[in-house]
Amino acid sequence: MAITGIGLMAFVLAHMLGNLQIFMGPETFNGYAEMLRSMPGLLWTARLGLLAFFVVHIVTAFSLTGTNRGSRVHRYAKNEKVQASLSSLYMLETGLVVLLFVLLHLAHFTFGFLQPEIFTAVDAAGRHDVYSIVIYGFQHVGYSVFYLFCVFMLGCHLHHGFQSVFQTLGFNHPVYSPLVRRAGTAFAAVIFLGYASIPLSVLAGVLG
Repeated sequence: MAITGIGLMAFVLAHMLGNLQIFMGPETFNGYAEMLRSMPGLLWTARLGLLAFFVVHIVTAFSLTGTNRGSRVHRYAKNEKVQASLSSLYMLETGLVVLLFVLLHLAHFTFGFLQPEIFTAVDAAGRHDVYSIVIYGFQHVGYSVFYLFCVFMLGCHLHHGFQSVFQTLGFNHPVYSPLVRRAGTAFAAVIFLGYASIPLSVLAGVLG
């Protein structure tokens, strides 16, 4: 769980940094997308590796959840949470929302199932016009709202997941554990704000 979590967090951060290049304009953003498309071997290796990480992470999550629930024959008569954060209590639920989001995101921006009328667009240089595809997609208010909800759930998932990775790997100490918790909060906030900035900028007319 921890090892695959590290890999997935690294991807989420790298993917966000790549996506933020959209603020540098269509030339830069489409050039970035074309660079990725020009390396199919590396691209598909990364995709398959991410898929493996994702599958292992999901299977492990359900396995651990089942183990935890089956460790007691009877439920607690009184269930009071003393130290658990809200994000830690709903890791499975936020994870399922993230899974749904990933599937929809792939259908939209990778396979072009949701808006096929613009998915084949090309720019003046003959490159796949990913910039226009993203803008066109987020101009749909309903999709943007759903996207924002999903990246918020992703932030919630990362808020606890970041801290949990350090604890699982043994980096748990009264001196620096508070620093890890603050770092987890900061990481989750950066990821949410970074991803959310794109649809919000499209809806506000900053990108278009």
